[in-house]
Amino acid sequence: MCGLSGEMRFDGGQPDLAAVERMSDRLAARGPDGEGIWSQGAVALAHRRLKIIDLSELGAQPMTDTRQGITGVFNGCVYNYKELREELRALGHRFVSTSDTEVILKAYQEWGTACVDHFYGMFAFALVEHRTGRLVLGRDRLGIKPLYLAQTPGRLRFASSLPALLAGGDVDTSLDPAALHQYFSWHATVAAPRTVLTGVRKLPPATVRVVEPDGSHHDHRYWQPSYTRRPEYAGMGPSEWRDAVLEALRTAVRRRMVADVPVGVLLSGGLDSSLIVALLADEGQRDLATFSVGFEAEGGQEGDEFAYSDLVAREFATDHHRLMVPSQRVSAALDGAVAAMSEPMISHDVVAFHLLAEQVAKEVKVVQSGQGADEVFAGYHWYPRLASAAREEASDRYAETYFDRSHADLAGMLQPHMLPSDDVSGRFVREHMAEPGAETALDAALRLDTHVMLIDDPVKRVDNMTMDWGLEARVPFLDHELVELAAACPPDLKLADGGKGVLKEAGRKLLPHEVVDRPKGYFPVPAITHMAGPVLERVRAALHAPEARRRGLFKESYLAELLAAPDEHRTRRGANALWQAALLEIWLQTHGI
Repeated sequence: MCGLSGEMRFDGGQPDLAAVERMSDRLAARGPDGEGIWSQGAVALAHRRLKIIDLSELGAQPMTDTRQGITGVFNGCVYNYKELREELRALGHRFVSTSDTEVILKAYQEWGTACVDHFYGMFAFALVEHRTGRLVLGRDRLGIKPLYLAQTPGRLRFASSLPALLAGGDVDTSLDPAALHQYFSWHATVAAPRTVLTGVRKLPPATVRVVEPDGSHHDHRYWQPSYTRRPEYAGMGPSEWRDAVLEALRTAVRRRMVADVPVGVLLSGGLDSSLIVALLADEGQRDLATFSVGFEAEGGQEGDEFAYSDLVAREFATDHHRLMVPSQRVSAALDGAVAAMSEPMISHDVVAFHLLAEQVAKEVKVVQSGQGADEVFAGYHWYPRLASAAREEASDRYAETYFDRSHADLAGMLQPHMLPSDDVSGRFVREHMAEPGAETALDAALRLDTHVMLIDDPVKRVDNMTMDWGLEARVPFLDHELVELAAACPPDLKLADGGKGVLKEAGRKLLPHEVVDRPKGYFPVPAITHMAGPVLERVRAALHAPEARRRGLFKESYLAELLAAPDEHRTRRGANALWQAALLEIWLQTHGI
């Protein structure tokens, strides 16, 4: 829901309102239902609104509480806002709207930066204290809602997307070699606070940042679950864990139905999205709008899973919508999807999500999605290999299993000026894996995947692609209480039955066995998986463009080898190496870098 932006000056000057307006204009797709701008002293805030809760103008932003002297902008949804409003009323606060934005303002007045501990939801916000001039930035526990930062000696700008910061101007767009190392090592994941641009950073998830008028700041990380077997769950057997997971998921799904507009579901036909539909039906939802997308087969690869999504739609009598996309449409839609990316993303389903969101947004403003279940409940095929490692071997096993390539491989593809002197990606993983609070190698890997990789790959992908059409995607598998429960769940229960064992057992209570026991599916986009036709032409054009030659990221011999056999060179993870290199260039050129 929505897009926010703003500027804070530290040099005694006034905010550049024209730049703030340009940033806000770039966010228009995220919030097509309203806009506003506010400025006082050294700070300006802007907002683009997608009306989901309190559809009246009383919910418009930026929102100011004149009695307390606080102005704020907010992106996302606080699902327990009604309960918090009643709690705050009992403490003496008065409300003029029914919006969750006003709840955030009152909660900050009551609890200060500890207000985030009371929020159940996805959010990024910026609050300004009129009296002190202090700016407070916050981001939700799982980083579902983004917040990008660009700081210079006399100024801080912030926005819900990286392209919005670029629209504001005066951003250092040189490439960050350490971030590029992560991009090419870690399947396009660049962990917060970095982005591939030196001048743009991300507020880390589960973080509140307080920025003082002189530009100094301090961060508080307010949440990190323990990936250990906790005493309160001692003695629980498999059936008790199944029931606990099912009840926590039921609560998470119920929470995400909070809205003053209809809420649909993105239904792939897999276990995760099908569970959401089943639970909503179990809660009494009728004629639930569900949406699936498929693509033409190409290169012998099927491009849809309609058989499964149709089965679930029939089982629960949903109002089902199928979108079949011809291959020609995929190649034409590629540039639109890249323009919507806040950071370069190589997963093939990014185009699928963008095309699906375009159609879904014509029907509803809010959907639930099954994103995150594989990371939270150990659904990927590589987790058993990680589970067999000793705790002290976790980082090496993780890099061997998950990284696309080694530091030595990078030396063979990148020009020397773009290659860090050491293995920064491997070091990042080693440091994370060594932190306390994870009992086994698998626990450490799941912690890293859930709190780093998931946030800066799948979750970011869904947010960017849906919000580009003014569609809000909610992800119940990233409900923080469900994530806490899953973190404590014994690894063998998650690994059972080929992965996501405890979730599959929960599914057997609600779903047809064909859905629970089906082979694991991925979002297939054959026109991109098999590098040919218009997509290959686009790739060649990007790598041969004048901007690419001036940038000189890659060794000529490496590119020549890839282009000579576009469909043959794969990374250790199986990604198309040409696509990974070209997508970065396409993204940079699309955003004028």
